[in-house]
Amino acid sequence: MSAAVKVGYLLPTRERIMVGEPSARPVVKLAQQAEALGFDSVWIGDSVTAKPRHDALTMLAGVAAVTERIELGTAVLLPMLRHPVLLAHQAATLDQLSEGRLILGVGTARDVPAIRREFQATGVPFEKRIGRMLEGLRLMKALWAGDGPVSWDGLWQVEDAVVAPTPFRAGGPPIWGGGSAESALLRAGRYFDGWFPSGPSDAQVFAANLAKVRAYAEAAGRDPDAITPAMYLTVAIDPDAAKAEASLDAYLEAYYNQSAAHLRGHQAAFAGAPADVAGWIAGFVDAGCRHLCIRPVGDDAEQMAQIMDMRAAFGG
Repeated sequence: MSAAVKVGYLLPTRERIMVGEPSARPVVKLAQQAEALGFDSVWIGDSVTAKPRHDALTMLAGVAAVTERIELGTAVLLPMLRHPVLLAHQAATLDQLSEGRLILGVGTARDVPAIRREFQATGVPFEKRIGRMLEGLRLMKALWAGDGPVSWDGLWQVEDAVVAPTPFRAGGPPIWGGGSAESALLRAGRYFDGWFPSGPSDAQVFAANLAKVRAYAEAAGRDPDAITPAMYLTVAIDPDAAKAEASLDAYLEAYYNQSAAHLRGHQAAFAGAPADVAGWIAGFVDAGCRHLCIRPVGDDAEQMAQIMDMRAAFGG
């Protein structure tokens, strides 16, 4: 195990909405607590209507203003729901506000009815969304480069546009691509600064897929070591393993409105006593993961403390 692995905490924006607690300030305070405890990053998921929650970029701006060190990430943003010129402007401003701490995790959206309705509600076609995402990101990077006015003739028509400020980091924040399908591995190897899947729970599969990402990067003439291997993990920690299992199943079913058995078949999720959870996480670190985004189930402060207590055991 490597001590270089970073440990992140997913802020419960969706969870707070689900239980009728929409206040944003307590979530920002959790980010401050995470920084004080020693977490390396905090993350916020993205959804407009499919899984209603606080807006990710707005919340991260609030977190940036009251923290100094911790990295700020989206897990994961659906960039195709936003106009890329506006998103480039927002992300550049957030990167300036955080002084280079922003990481943009991006995803392609699962094909389920609620997400199709979300695309419809925001006026974005669901079909060809992956090509739309990739073109939008290219346009954003062109605007971030700061090489002068940008003109673009594609899905978006842009003439002599300048986005200012450009991001704090030259070229813009790192972009990590989610997903474990073969096409997602190919995109991560060819185009992205990090690979950020959310499943499955098998560390050996993670290792095999990481090898594919690296091979795709080499084939594209990129340095595979420049791609950050990350992982999105959901954990329920309790000395009573049966209680932890029940908590995890109830959480997943309430969050996604699907059976826990189905969800655990493709998401990286684990329940158990602290030592068992640490051992499961360690498997991903041993397989090459270098940045963990952990979504804990249960009391936020208690779970954050337990993750930090077990950090040494999984190589964090």
